[in-house]
Amino acid sequence: MVQLLFKEEVYKIVGASMEVHRILGSNFIEAVYQEALSIEFKSSNIPFVEFPQLKIDFKRNILKKKFVCDFICYNEIIVEIKAINQCGHNEEAQIINALNASKKPAGVLINFGETSLYWKRFVNTKQN
Repeated sequence: MVQLLFKEEVYKIVGASMEVHRILGSNFIEAVYQEALSIEFKSSNIPFVEFPQLKIDFKRNILKKKFVCDFICYNEIIVEIKAINQCGHNEEAQIINALNASKKPAGVLINFGETSLYWKRFVNTKQN
């Protein structure tokens, strides 16, 4: 039997996202959902860092440019949010890049732009 990584934590992140989507719907810009979700994370006692700057390692050199994701929750889970019609390859590539840059074990892609909240769990298979 396969165990889901951070099952309860992801459940709480998605639950907070569903509450934001339930109240705001699907027609706002991403910045509105970002702010609302940070409020919901606080009220749900979900530990998070907003807009963390992640170092990028290139051949054992740390680049001056940083990768900025939307949230890191529970110090282990990258959360990328979108407010678009439908998530696709580019959005999935973005969270995979965030996982690789951060060396974090898990991520969640959340899209508030669809009629029903869309979310997808990712696992970092390249952890070092």
